[in-house]
Amino acid sequence: MNASPADVGDADDRPPSAWSPLRSAAFRNLWLAVLASNVGIWMQTVGAQWLLVDRPGAATLVSLVQTASMLPVLMLALPAGALADTFDRRRLLIAVQCFLAAVGALLTVLTALGRMPPALLLTLTFGLGVGQALTLPAWQAVIPELVPRSQIVSASALGSISVNLARSVGPAVAGVLVAQAGVPVVFAVNAATFAIFAVTLLRWRPGRRDHVATPERFTAALRAGGRYVRHSPVVRRILLRAALFVVPGSALWALLPLVASRRLGLGAGGYGVLLGALGVGAVAGALVLPRIRLALTNNQLLLLAGLLYAAVLAVLALVPVPAVAVVALLPAGLAWMTVLSSVNAAMQLFLPGWVRARGLSVFQMVFAGGQALGAVAWGALGEVIGLVGALTVAAVVMAAGALSVLLWPLRETGSVNRDPAMFWPEPHLVLEAPARDGPVLVTVSYTVRPERQAEFVEAMRAVGRSRRRTGAIRWGLFRAGERAHGFVEVYAVPTWEEHLRQHSGRLTGGDRVVEERARALAEDDIRVSHLLPAEPR
Repeated sequence: MNASPADVGDADDRPPSAWSPLRSAAFRNLWLAVLASNVGIWMQTVGAQWLLVDRPGAATLVSLVQTASMLPVLMLALPAGALADTFDRRRLLIAVQCFLAAVGALLTVLTALGRMPPALLLTLTFGLGVGQALTLPAWQAVIPELVPRSQIVSASALGSISVNLARSVGPAVAGVLVAQAGVPVVFAVNAATFAIFAVTLLRWRPGRRDHVATPERFTAALRAGGRYVRHSPVVRRILLRAALFVVPGSALWALLPLVASRRLGLGAGGYGVLLGALGVGAVAGALVLPRIRLALTNNQLLLLAGLLYAAVLAVLALVPVPAVAVVALLPAGLAWMTVLSSVNAAMQLFLPGWVRARGLSVFQMVFAGGQALGAVAWGALGEVIGLVGALTVAAVVMAAGALSVLLWPLRETGSVNRDPAMFWPEPHLVLEAPARDGPVLVTVSYTVRPERQAEFVEAMRAVGRSRRRTGAIRWGLFRAGERAHGFVEVYAVPTWEEHLRQHSGRLTGGDRVVEERARALAEDDIRVSHLLPAEPR
């Protein structure tokens, strides 16, 4: 989320530093708790995968750990985003952390007793994934309550640093603990981190929030989020770029335990070092990426990072030398950070505030789904053609996906105005319109000179996409049979309440530009009518 110029420099004119949100005790305590939880999650993943490396069908079982962790995000991301906007976020987070701590404790006890078959391990891992799917959007939505608006960008950057520090530290610590104390200790530490997060949330006392608008109903919020993504070509392109990288990229995360044990002859500690190298590369990428962005465009970054990641996959397939693998994984971490931060930033810049959490939830669905389904595919392929063959195929697919940016580039969104724009006049009705009655049919009549009609029809296509993104379930443009140069725009909105949301905050500066471009081609006698149901529901 970008702070407006008026928000920046509350105390002085200098922009806030990357570390300024940590001056807030509430944010600092919760950020540290989230960091500990992220470290625990990575430790849990390493412990679960290492518990399966000696089982029959290990390639498939090990990859299914990642699938079990990520599949809940694919299934629940959008509902979780709507929940985070509907319920008290602090209470929701506390309840979810208590659930996660209980699942972690059960994992610890059953593993220590030697009663943890693969099916049960994957089931409980899935349960942890459900908790994480509910945690992510709620935590992101809480951040604006913890820091001033001028520090939102810095707080988001600290969130990225937290994830990558955990990716660097968690696997290395887990490798040492697995080798010295066993997998149950790793699971116990993970359960403890959830408990710490819950206690930290209990100690936080947020201020009273002023609600300036009635919250959306859960089901309506779900539908509105889905409509926005479906009718936004820019968002769909961002999601495509993410999928083309994550699906082949998941081969590295899914098969690395087997590469460590079978190709490189390493134990749990060596596997932790390999994962640590990926984390170190990602953290280093976060530090140097701002300088790289000064020289390259987003699409150039995507191309180079994808080709670099493909080269790393090829090196792991062809060079079974531990030292070479560690060195190669450093740029892989950098490439991973570069691509995901680029597409995530593009999404953040484009999504308007009213649908940002739900749009980012869909991004998480694509990210988690690409990893979960990709992990299954690469694990199955590894069983059929071996690790070397699977990694080689993944390298080729990754390179092809990177080169596809020449055909389907990421669209630049930084200059698009996404601020709310309330430019529609308030509707004045003679009849009473109950908020939840519908559908509501809106008609807009235009008169367009013959020489402008083709251009007007083309401009109205963009208006139609805007209507659908902000609430319309159907839209059409028609010629008026009784008027030589008349056009009628017709669109249906589910309820009167949903239409009022179009008036009061869903439209952006970009929507205003699109609509004004079309209206400039018409005469001044534009008339709007609102048709209400004859028999209210």
